[in-house]
Amino acid sequence: MSKIPVSVCIIAKNEEKYIEECLKRLVPYGMEIVVTDTGSTDRTREIAQKYADKVLDFAWIEDFSAARNFCAANASNDWILVLDCDEYVTNIDVSAFIKCLKSFPKNTGALRLQNLIFMSSGEKGYSSDDIPRLYNKKYFTFQQPVHEQLVPADALQEPVALQCFLIPMEAIHYGYALPPEEMRQKQERNLRLLHHQLSEQGESAYLCFQIGQSELVLEHYEKAIIYYEKGLAFDEPRNLTYVQTMIEGLAKAYVCVGRRSDALALMERYELECDSAKYAYFHANVLMDNNEPLKALIKYVKVTTLPDAASYEKINSYRHIIELYHQYGEYELARFFEQKYAECLQERDRL
Repeated sequence: MSKIPVSVCIIAKNEEKYIEECLKRLVPYGMEIVVTDTGSTDRTREIAQKYADKVLDFAWIEDFSAARNFCAANASNDWILVLDCDEYVTNIDVSAFIKCLKSFPKNTGALRLQNLIFMSSGEKGYSSDDIPRLYNKKYFTFQQPVHEQLVPADALQEPVALQCFLIPMEAIHYGYALPPEEMRQKQERNLRLLHHQLSEQGESAYLCFQIGQSELVLEHYEKAIIYYEKGLAFDEPRNLTYVQTMIEGLAKAYVCVGRRSDALALMERYELECDSAKYAYFHANVLMDNNEPLKALIKYVKVTTLPDAASYEKINSYRHIIELYHQYGEYELARFFEQKYAECLQERDRL
């Protein structure tokens, strides 16, 4: 297989549960693998040495960007692909990948991650995120100590919206399917770093969003509402992915504290500006919470037709559609969507 002129850069700490499978899947593609260990006390470093071209040590300073930039600085290639240990590559179109590097030399590449999650039914499903993960280190670097972001490497250049192409590769992310205690510890660590950043840099829309996200996961709904509302007050463009996620998170927090009508008003306020499948799915759920099943049904059907709908949104939408059609006595329509639901489950299982 042709060697891809890219260095895969991974930072790790106590990741023996995931790192071997992550690295094994990368080896066939001929990319340089650079692992930076930030203080593991398990077998992470030992496992990494079996597969990686370089295994480096970096003293943890509560700063993910610093660790990522150190790892990239020690890579042999200018093009850097960032992965985490709990992300497993399932396929790369090598020729298309190399063509992208030549065609977009000063752009970043977005990796479409399939996030493994457990649905309310207990079954597995996938949500999808496009995250900038491929960049040329001559032009970009990481900033922010937690939830790090790619920014222009030239300190004199104004921050700009990243021009991204979609990387022709598939990967599955296992980090959202953590045991409750492990997830709690992760979010509490993030909050500690985020509040330290807040004290040093002051409030920003993105920082308030990330604090709100962690508080929501920890079920601190009132705190989440405070930071989501602060974040939205900055009036950032609604087409930014994190802004839409912030609106959805605020709606969910409103519902959890009994403010269902506020949640619906919020979703409807931004509906025309937020046209993703994920947003439509959240909107349908809020309509159900407000006892408007017919309007919700229309939204759920819309979700299943949108090209950006992940299996998580599709599977749950089909379930609601089937249940609602049964309630209304529309059994033929219910059977039609039962077939669509079965096809969706087959695609999920393929992944």
